Amino acid sequence: MKIMKKYFFCFLCLTISLLLTGCGSRSERGGEAATRTYKIAVIPKGTTHEFWKAVHAGAVKAGQELGVEIFWKGPQKEDDRAQQITVVEDFISRRVDGIVLAPLDDRALMRPVAEAMREGIPVVIMDSNLQGDDYISFVATDNYQGGVLAAHRLAQVLGKKGKIFLIRYLEGSASTTFREQGFLETISRDYPEIEILVKDQFAGTTTESAYQLTENLLSRYPQVEGIFAPNESSTFGALRALQHFGLAGRVKLVGFDSSIKLIQALEKNEIQGLVLQDPMKMGYLSVKVLVEHIQGRAVDRRIDTGVSLATPDNMNQPEIRNLLEPDFSKYVR
Repeated sequence: MKIMKKYFFCFLCLTISLLLTGCGSRSERGGEAATRTYKIAVIPKGTTHEFWKAVHAGAVKAGQELGVEIFWKGPQKEDDRAQQITVVEDFISRRVDGIVLAPLDDRALMRPVAEAMREGIPVVIMDSNLQGDDYISFVATDNYQGGVLAAHRLAQVLGKKGKIFLIRYLEGSASTTFREQGFLETISRDYPEIEILVKDQFAGTTTESAYQLTENLLSRYPQVEGIFAPNESSTFGALRALQHFGLAGRVKLVGFDSSIKLIQALEKNEIQGLVLQDPMKMGYLSVKVLVEHIQGRAVDRRIDTGVSLATPDNMNQPEIRNLLEPDFSKYVR
């Protein structure tokens, strides 16, 4: 009986020891997981426009709050699909923990995104749609609604009649395509006395190319009374052309996004409306959603970051001013 008690006591001590060792191992593994720094690649369409600087700031802010490392890299030009594909493939080979991507082309980027997903690297799409559904979540402005807002604003300042241009941005850019679609469909449906003189001309990715296109169109159609441009560079290019011809303020201009020059023109009523996104929020939420997915939490398939309209009358309201001039100086230079 004493021998059996002795064996039982030894067995009990061994069992307790193993349990304590196992608990310690799980605790250490949990600690490693909790302290691990995720590496997140954020790939914009470009890096020069103020919009992308604000997206970068939002991503950095999320990285700081969540304790993740942000790698920011995009193509030099916003029409260089091949370079953006190369950037995605480079981050796949570097085995980052996740990728946030604003695709330059809604079809061309499908293959590298699918490759990342196959390699176990989750991808969140931001700003601009990607065809198919091989990604985790889409974080963006409701771009179609942005085009609707622009149409109503341009119609309002024209008195619901007149002759206008739609200056398009770039073929394959899903975000601006939806803006253009929302604008065209709203004008055609709601404002029968507005005539669209031009609707199939693309400005390209630079202010200079947008300036040259608008200058040519103004020469061909001197009767134009209003213009819609669907992004920052096309808006600024159109503004410069109107200023060159002495038409700024007389020909009504509604644009998209914000910069110092565009804000100044809005103050002087040379621009009658700017449709505003929230790029800092977009960058922030894209990183946040990706990290939540990596940590095993459920995330929404589509996240709308909001859209607003700035006019000369409301531009100094705090909520509009914060969108016109987001303060990202403490996150990026």
